[in-house]
Amino acid sequence: MKRLYLASFAALAAMSATPLQAQSGPPSSVIATETSTVEGINKIIMVGDSTTATGNGWGSMFCAHHTTHPTACLNLARNGRSSGSYRAEGLWDVALAEMRVEGYNRTFVFIGFGHNDQPGKPGRSTDLETEFPANMQRYVAEAREAGAVPILFTPLTRRLFDEGEVARDLDPWAEAIRKIGRETGTPVIDLNENSREIVQALGPSVQNLMAERPPSAEVAAAAAIDGETLPSETGQAPLVRSPEGLRVARMNSRFDYTHLGEYGGKLFAAVVAGEVVRQVPEIRKLIRP
Repeated sequence: MKRLYLASFAALAAMSATPLQAQSGPPSSVIATETSTVEGINKIIMVGDSTTATGNGWGSMFCAHHTTHPTACLNLARNGRSSGSYRAEGLWDVALAEMRVEGYNRTFVFIGFGHNDQPGKPGRSTDLETEFPANMQRYVAEAREAGAVPILFTPLTRRLFDEGEVARDLDPWAEAIRKIGRETGTPVIDLNENSREIVQALGPSVQNLMAERPPSAEVAAAAAIDGETLPSETGQAPLVRSPEGLRVARMNSRFDYTHLGEYGGKLFAAVVAGEVVRQVPEIRKLIRP
């Protein structure tokens, strides 16, 4: 399995860089207005945080490269959200409305959180023993009530090394999701374990190629020489003035060990595609692994 993933990464690294592609499939509003009985149209919806979101996650690459025609693929993952704040901000209501749009044969919803549920995230952290599992169970139940097929995924690993081993700081949240999958009969894509194995095999230096931005010379040298991952260079996104005079947060422009650039996005989109076909055979006709 590791060799297959590494081969996939090598192939991606040889490809010429291209901009992130837009989500595939026509908007649901267009489909709903054209006809309520469109034959053969299915939908995939993604719910999660920045590691899945457009611009710094794997979700857009999944929609662009791993869905068949005709499949609508809608990435509703958003930066900085936890299993609690995603609902509190009304984003889950948007996802539910999309699940209820008529005219699709089947609607599948991929659901995964964990990064921002961890302690130290003001306004976002959730209790691992109570809130987090309750939130995830509720997502599953409400997706089914809306007529969709829920599919859970564990959080993408952080690419941090500690004495030669990838740090396993997200293990408790990954295990909580696996447990919910077992208890509710919901398929689970174990992205956490698969991504950890890949990053471990690549090592501190090569894994930097998956980052959203290139590392500094100091970070790159430490990884190459000592096999270490130095503290990342990210911080609070700076506020800038928009053309309308509003102060808005600029997209992250610094290197870190969490978010993904083009190569990382393509690699883990391929991992998700391969795993979802294995875990959910009925989705096979919608996916190009």
